[in-house]
Amino acid sequence: MKLRVLVLTVPLLTGCAGQAAAGHRADRDRYHVDARVVDVEPMYRTVRVEQPRRECWDEEVYVERRGYRSHTGTILGGIVGGVLGHELGGRHHHGLATAAGTVLGASIGRDLSHRRAADGYYTVRERCDIRTEYRAEQRLDGYRVTYVYAGREHVTYTDYDPGDVIRVRVAVQPTRDY
Repeated sequence: MKLRVLVLTVPLLTGCAGQAAAGHRADRDRYHVDARVVDVEPMYRTVRVEQPRRECWDEEVYVERRGYRSHTGTILGGIVGGVLGHELGGRHHHGLATAAGTVLGASIGRDLSHRRAADGYYTVRERCDIRTEYRAEQRLDGYRVTYVYAGREHVTYTDYDPGDVIRVRVAVQPTRDY
């Protein structure tokens, strides 16, 4: 049994050690150098920006006057209508004619007392509303950087302006050119 555990454990340990050595070798084959920047071009994108704007104008409006309204016209019209209805109603219909005359007279008196030319007035008031305007705006999106490494030009995109030099990572791998 101990032999069987040993036989299974040894290959596992040697495999892990081999992978760790391979990972160390891969790190050893990568390094960083400074490359000379030959061109930096800002890259812009167009965005739609909404901008609320308050818009105001003058508008003529009618203002109704609120105040005391007398009920004298309604009362007086009811009395006059009741008297006329009683007199014109005849001998047998005094009560019905009096009631109808009172109601009709009160209604006419109310309408006449509320019919005034100066119930209100016109004035100018400012009205405002919020309007949304849209406009296009250019926003910086990053930089297109051209740099030289080992005598060849390369291009990359960054979100910052690197200045005169840019740090690049170099990886060395063997090729199978026979």
